[in-house]
This record gives sequence, structure tokens and C-alpha cells, in this order.
Amino acid sequence: MNRPITKEDPYKLCFVCLGNICRSPTAEGIFQHLVNERGLQSYFYVDSSGTSAYHIGEPANSKSQWVANQQGVQLHSKARRFDSADLEEFDLILAMDSENYRNISSLDKNGTYSDKIKMMREFDPQPDDRDVPDPYYGGMDGFQNVFDVLKRSCDELLNRLEPLIEKSS
Repeated sequence: MNRPITKEDPYKLCFVCLGNICRSPTAEGIFQHLVNERGLQSYFYVDSSGTSAYHIGEPANSKSQWVANQQGVQLHSKARRFDSADLEEFDLILAMDSENYRNISSLDKNGTYSDKIKMMREFDPQPDDRDVPDPYYGGMDGFQNVFDVLKRSCDELLNRLEPLIEKSS
């Protein structure tokens, strides 16, 4: 996480959950929204994926989209599956829960990329748990809670990355 971030070498983040239709596209949308608000689009490449292939090509869940839209955040992603090439491609890979973390880590046979794989809630200033809960069975409150957790976590993550940006004059 400590490399310089430049327009020539933007920082690449991938948010990962199980199906890539609820938590990870919400995190991707929030982080991109925060980057845009701060005028830092040229310094970041933001993506999301899932550890399963259940929903490949599908947009974010309608409840996730509704909650995000209420906050002015757009979720543009289409579900895709995380694969071993992503370990090399991304600077930071953020797992939504312990199972996702284990699934991602299992693709890193030699532990080469272990320093890139983090739990999303490592960046939550109010972590009441290690995992971002799956909102799918929690009704609209579950989706709102996930949005709130991810908003706090993404805000803190960007606060930690922003000082690494080297703006050319």
C-alpha cells in the first residue's frame, strides 16, 4: 500500500465478495464516487469481482442499487469472477468477509501476493466485526447497514491512500 500513486501508474483496487452483486459492487461504486468527489479519477482504477461464478454478467442487486442511488452513488459494475491473474493485476484486493479472504488467498499458492489481500473492515473506523455482512437476507435494513459500513471503510481507505499521490506540477 505504500507505493507512490501517479497518473502514469494509477493505483488498482479490486473489491471482492461472493457473487459480485451486493457488497463488492457497492464498495466499488462508493470508492469511485469518493475518488470522483476529490477529483482523483486519474490516480485510481477501481473494480470488483466475486469468488463464485453465480452471477457473471449481471448488474448489482436492485436493493443495493436503490440504497446507493439514495446516497447519490451509481453502481455500474457487471458481475465477474475473481481469478488468479487478478492477484498480479491489482495493488490492493479487499475481501468483504473471511470466506472471501480464504478463497482469494487459496489462489495465491506461494503466498507471493499475501500483502495485497486485506479485509475491507481493516479500514472501518467502527469495526464491530471482521466481516462486511451479506445483506441478502437482512431486508432493506441489511442493505443500508452494508452501505454505511462500506462508506466509512472506503472513506478511511481513500484517506490513507491519498497522501501517496504524487501530483505532477
